[in-house]
Amino acid sequence: MCDVCVMNAVKDKMMSRRSFFKASAAGAVAAAATGSLGTPAMAAGHGTVEDMTHTLHEDFPTYFGEPQFSREQVFNFAEHSFNLQRLTINEHTGTHIDAPLHFSADGTSVDEIPVSSLIAPLCVVDIAARAAEDADTQVTPDDLKAWIDANGDIPDGACVAMHSGWASKVDTDGFRNFDGDAQHYPGFHIEATQMLLETGAQSIAVDTLSLDHGISGDFATHYAWLPTGRFGIENIANLDKVPAAGATLVVGAPKHKGGTGGPARIFAMV
Repeated sequence: MCDVCVMNAVKDKMMSRRSFFKASAAGAVAAAATGSLGTPAMAAGHGTVEDMTHTLHEDFPTYFGEPQFSREQVFNFAEHSFNLQRLTINEHTGTHIDAPLHFSADGTSVDEIPVSSLIAPLCVVDIAARAAEDADTQVTPDDLKAWIDANGDIPDGACVAMHSGWASKVDTDGFRNFDGDAQHYPGFHIEATQMLLETGAQSIAVDTLSLDHGISGDFATHYAWLPTGRFGIENIANLDKVPAAGATLVVGAPKHKGGTGGPARIFAMV
């Protein structure tokens, strides 16, 4: 076949593909306009999606007070026609998962967490008013009982999240709230943690730096919860934008072999 014939054949195929994609896009717009476009999960009763993840950056506050995230531009578009960065990250930085292995000798690593546990009914326990007055307050069994009285039993597979209002402090010194001797922010009381161990909940989440409150010296909640094969989420965002019950949490967990946790993209379908 001559060169001109080949070029014309390729051109005809490209035009045909363009027409196909234009028609597909028009169909998608029409479906959206009539309300027929959506994921199966949305069709099952969810109407919106909330991002529950803080943006990770070099100055994101950390438990130890030192930077735990950095990035280096390895390739850039001006010189190489594409962009690529090299990241250096502590596993427990930003909005992240604590895998069972984090606080046990041979627990489940982050890549071994069953995917079925990463999609969970979300139960939000609101202690924000109390936390505004007392940074050292904790989620207690009474808080859990109040949630159950208002919303029913904690569902199997649930993620029980503490909403303390701390997420609004994330870019300030008040998030770590270090007084020179200890950090001060809310967490789960060990008695509440033990109560949750009697339910089918598979994860707990906090909008602070630790599952334990900041002044904890023994990490009682970490040691009680994680070795049972359940996992935790720290630095979750936007709990004020989701209901106490009824939302579905989707946890985009990292999957590196032997990981004790890692930054995660988390969202809630409401």
